[in-house]
Amino acid sequence: MRWLVGWSSTAARVAEVGSAGTTGHDGETVHPVGSQLLWGDPDPLWAVGDWRPDEVRVVKADPATRIAVLGLCGATDEQLRVGLFAARGGALRHLTAWPGSYTAVVQVGRRVTVCGDLAGARPVFHTPWAGGTAYATAALPLADLIEANLDFGHLAALLAAPDVPAALHDSTPYAGVQRIPPGHALILRAGAREIAGYEPVASLAVAAPAADPDSAVDGVRDALVDAVRTRLSAPRHVPDIDPGPVPGMGPAERRAARGMPVPGIGADLSGGPASGTLALLAAGLPGRPGTVLGHGTGAGERLLAVTFNDLAVAGREAELERAGALAANPRLHHVVVTGGEDVLPYAELDGPLTDEPGSVLVTAARHRARLMSGSADHFIGHGARQVLDAHPARLADLLMDRKRRHLVRPVAALAKADGSVLVPARVYAAARRLARTPYRAGLESLAERLLHQRFDEPGGAVGASLAALAWASPGPAARWLTGEALAEVSVRLRETLHRSGAGPGHRPGDHRARAALARHAADLRILEQAAEIRSQRLHAPFLDNQVVRACRTLPETLRVRPGARAEILRTVLQGAGVSDLPPGWGAPSHASSAAAARTGLRVAADPLLALFDTPLLAEAGLVEARVVRKALRGAAVGDPLPLDGLAEIVALELWLRRLLARRGTCWTGTPARARAVPSGITRTPRAVEPVRRLG
Repeated sequence: MRWLVGWSSTAARVAEVGSAGTTGHDGETVHPVGSQLLWGDPDPLWAVGDWRPDEVRVVKADPATRIAVLGLCGATDEQLRVGLFAARGGALRHLTAWPGSYTAVVQVGRRVTVCGDLAGARPVFHTPWAGGTAYATAALPLADLIEANLDFGHLAALLAAPDVPAALHDSTPYAGVQRIPPGHALILRAGAREIAGYEPVASLAVAAPAADPDSAVDGVRDALVDAVRTRLSAPRHVPDIDPGPVPGMGPAERRAARGMPVPGIGADLSGGPASGTLALLAAGLPGRPGTVLGHGTGAGERLLAVTFNDLAVAGREAELERAGALAANPRLHHVVVTGGEDVLPYAELDGPLTDEPGSVLVTAARHRARLMSGSADHFIGHGARQVLDAHPARLADLLMDRKRRHLVRPVAALAKADGSVLVPARVYAAARRLARTPYRAGLESLAERLLHQRFDEPGGAVGASLAALAWASPGPAARWLTGEALAEVSVRLRETLHRSGAGPGHRPGDHRARAALARHAADLRILEQAAEIRSQRLHAPFLDNQVVRACRTLPETLRVRPGARAEILRTVLQGAGVSDLPPGWGAPSHASSAAAARTGLRVAADPLLALFDTPLLAEAGLVEARVVRKALRGAAVGDPLPLDGLAEIVALELWLRRLLARRGTCWTGTPARARAVPSGITRTPRAVEPVRRLG
């Protein structure tokens, strides 16, 4: 895990601050464990973790004006210097417009600016500290710093309404630690903080200017090519030297057994359009896309392409065939990783502690099995669906812009999938209702549903689309929460309505799409930590700032077409010179991950039931143990239950146990008690205690 941390102190405390640190509880100087100091007092900044030398860059204009960029950034030092001068004048967007995935920190005198990204894959957190403000790109170090307890309201909202930004707001699992929203920057002036957006916001009253589909797709192609080229242009990395032979094992088997990736660059190749696009772009761009010369067969010539073949659950045969056809490219070296019941969801209930909880914790072993055969720099296609596809709520946006005829194709596709002639009327009525519903009314409706526990929704593709045609919807785990927890989330939503300027500033479809992207980016960040392979970096170019910006220029009329994502990526590849794609490329997969999840629940039923004998979630008042155990038994035998919701509950229970089992802290120079959640699960009186009877 890698993160940066720093703080800005008030002018009155500058004299009390030690050498690149702050006085702790016992008069000791506080600084992060295993850190690299980038600059010192009065506003110090550290890089913590296994950063590569080329991932940490500091450019100075003068002793009081400097910029630090952490991550993979395609800007030259001169471009960083120009961006620094622009930021000194207050222009922040320049700091986020370079290709790559990175975090930029600018110091101009006593003003410190930390820029988050557009997707939310590189978040920024902050908390009051020592009379000023501490900030970091991870929440747990700040929680350790202030000995934060758990924020049970946030955990309840994470289960009840994970896709609703108003329910989570700026909170984190740790009380007192807050996050800045995607597309914003944290600005500190001598300890005082301000959060400013750096991206223009479209008007709700005036329709956006019509975008040319061809030029928009060209922009997506250029952004993706730049993102891939930036990774290929970065220095190649070789993991730790292989300590020697093992009887009966070749070099690749030794690396996998010891958890070491292959030197150089590789990519996932699942057979889907997103990973296939990245693999073909990386293999087709000029240069040497493969491994480092002198390390492995075909080194310096071919890109390593990794495909996962699930032997425990059938249904992806067509995707595997397409992956094999794509791998026939002479610049690709294809590796198929097989997995049985040992890598099913829920097969591994132990693992590393992540910064925040997420449902991907139950599938981390599955991803780790694939990534162990990957490269030191590995492309993944995560985020393509969220930045390219149309959220169902975008149908309401089309109605608001008087583009009714563009609803014909998506509604016809839903009607064909459902086989009912009533589908068009139902979908059109739901889209029209959403287009006429104010944001405030949408949140009030969700608060009422949670308070009175109304979660029944129609099933199937049409049911999911109808449920998504709303400003906000309950999460799949909400039905298993206690009445008290649901009431608390309802109160949080109503409090949002009373804040000045409450409202998303976007149309309902755009708002829901941005929320879905932020949640997916957060899940990917958790996955990177849970399935982390030593010396490996995962690259998700679809979540880069410039790629997200380019995708947002795509007109809604293009997005809502069935198969739009595959067609856009096909055009991107054709523009990059790749036209020989296998038949069926981009076809939607009919094999759902639900089959693997249900099989995993059945295989791991006994350990899961034991996990919820005395769950911490019940101690926190969020669920009742018997209710969750009943749901787990039902899902294992095939009852039609929302499996995603069960995954979220199990993952949160696992995360709580790992958090409370840790004994270390992210800081040195502090007493042993200085760590997050020092007293375990401690319930506090709730403001909504009388409402408990409603459950």
